[in-house]
Amino acid sequence: MSKSNFTRRGFLKTSAVAGGALAMPTIYSGAAWGASYLNEPTGSSVTLGFNVPQSGPYADEGADELRAYELAVEHLNGGGDAGMMNTFSSKALKGNGILGKKVEFVTGDTQTNTDAARSSARSLIEKDKAVMITGGSSSGVAIGVQGLCQEAGVIFMAGLTHSNDTTGKDRKANGFRHFFNTEMSGAALAPILEANYGKDRKAYHLTADYTWGYSQEGSMKTYTERMGWETVNTVKTPVGAGDFSSYITPVLQSGADTLILNHYGGDMVNSLTQAVQFGLRDAQANGKDFTIVVPLYSRLMARGAGEAAKGIFGSTNWHWSLTDEGSKAFVKSFGEKYGFPPSQAAHTCYVQTLLYADAAERAGTFNPCGIAEALEGYDFDGLGNGPTHYRADDHQCFKDVLVVKGKENPTSEFDLLEVVEVTPRAQVEYAVDHPDFAGGDLGSCNPGA
Repeated sequence: MSKSNFTRRGFLKTSAVAGGALAMPTIYSGAAWGASYLNEPTGSSVTLGFNVPQSGPYADEGADELRAYELAVEHLNGGGDAGMMNTFSSKALKGNGILGKKVEFVTGDTQTNTDAARSSARSLIEKDKAVMITGGSSSGVAIGVQGLCQEAGVIFMAGLTHSNDTTGKDRKANGFRHFFNTEMSGAALAPILEANYGKDRKAYHLTADYTWGYSQEGSMKTYTERMGWETVNTVKTPVGAGDFSSYITPVLQSGADTLILNHYGGDMVNSLTQAVQFGLRDAQANGKDFTIVVPLYSRLMARGAGEAAKGIFGSTNWHWSLTDEGSKAFVKSFGEKYGFPPSQAAHTCYVQTLLYADAAERAGTFNPCGIAEALEGYDFDGLGNGPTHYRADDHQCFKDVLVVKGKENPTSEFDLLEVVEVTPRAQVEYAVDHPDFAGGDLGSCNPGA
């Protein structure tokens, strides 16, 4: 359990105390970070870089991320109703920008492509002088941009990235992730799948051919095999394939009675829709009703899949129907601005922006090493998903995880997922030396100057 202590950089840092109580936010002395750093803002404003997929198979998530970033900037600058700033356990943010500087932003298009994402992030840093980069809806992109930010010397506040590798073997001192990971999805989903489908199943995996897909497949295999399921086959599929029919056709001839779709965004919409059109959901195999599982789910995906999403189980980082005060405040702000509820992608990006700004206020600086120190071991509440901890060892957030199911009788185009279980944080926590996260080394914070 975290406690008050003197950190390696020589000043007092206080976080949570036993029992989950949250301490008052730490205020650091800006003088502790007087050394120069990359893109130090010298005028009356500070620039943040929002690097999101504005094209490609994850563009829907990217559009919602950008909406959330714009809302966060509005709130930080004193506009709107302040949203989660009112419910956030830290009261360091005052609606006067960050450290008294007006927040401005620039955007890039990751194209759901690592090379394109690194190129756009580099431009945001070098040309636009962004002091922080955030965004992305692909773990391959997140890992690539996180590495670039480490090399350049700016903070990377990851957007939607679910691979274990982001805070595992590819973790970086300048990178931080609020979103959950595939290990947490497996731990949360397994008890629900066992309760609904039993211990004797034969699973066939279709897996996106990049780091997130491998991580998701691995975590699902670990937890389903542990409860007695047999893995019949695992097949890699290209990102953005569009037509998955050639991958779905062999499933019913494989002896499997369960299809696990390790796909996301438009790929999941297409593969799930085609699987249902091919009759898998209505089929029988091994004396059982055939079932489909989508380990990482979102409202945007459920909307795209339509009827095919009904009754399908998965996990999600957050959902707009949560009734805690922070979630309600965010849904209200987002809904009033855009006319519909936010997605999990919007939520994590909005929260990451507030957490960065809060860390700067508490550290008294935009120096990335001051920001990192303020985030490491930080405990907070009021931003959805209950009390949350930013672990210092790997820069991974730990919080409650949701298991959801496609609603059989939705009441609107937004009421598409039913929260069937709020999995307690304790059930999804893991040791920093967990084998699926081995080989990573944070290294040292790089201030870039």
